[in-house]
Amino acid sequence: MRFTIVLVAPARAENIGAAARAMKTMGFKALRIVDSEAHLQPAARRVAHGSTDILDNLTTYPTLEAALHDVDFTVATTARSRAKFHYYATPPELVPLLEEKAGWLNHTALVFGREDSGLTNEELALADILTGVPMVADYPSLNLGQAVMVFCYQLAPLIQQRSVTSKPGDENQLLALRSRIMTLLQSLGVTDDEKLADWLQQRIGLLQQRDTAMLHRLLHDIEKKLVE
Repeated sequence: MRFTIVLVAPARAENIGAAARAMKTMGFKALRIVDSEAHLQPAARRVAHGSTDILDNLTTYPTLEAALHDVDFTVATTARSRAKFHYYATPPELVPLLEEKAGWLNHTALVFGREDSGLTNEELALADILTGVPMVADYPSLNLGQAVMVFCYQLAPLIQQRSVTSKPGDENQLLALRSRIMTLLQSLGVTDDEKLADWLQQRIGLLQQRDTAMLHRLLHDIEKKLVE
């Protein structure tokens, strides 16, 4: 599986350098930066000692949505309350989930938020799965570079596996499923039920390939009945 690390609006050049160093150490290569030019500061290259090629080859985007334009599956990190979000995976729990996805999805993004405020709710809504590092401190906090290292270490075995080429269209199954579900909710006149819509959207990322295909078949049958 191809992995891309995405840093959203990082403020400190040192953190970007540390993230690049963590990536290089664990075998990750692709870095995307959203809404920041901090990587251009000398401190980024100083801290990224031995991994400046990561900085040389990174790409920048104005928004997270733009940075995810070619991504099949998005994992977003957060330290926020889980109250609004129904599924939250620890780093070890991500491994089997992504192992299954590697058989039918080609490109996964791991997204990290701002040092001071993380990701907005709108940005979190772009993710298929949310994750975070369980901590016991009363005021838990991980440096951005440390957080990148934790996840790169945990997921490194996945990038060492042989890539499986997905069948044409497989990579669009989850995106298409989200769209069909929202269209169905609109047809049923229940789009104002935010709790239901949130629950449906946030559980889709858990589906395996067979589950996704079967749900598409079910939606097809429902759609046919609605137009009869």
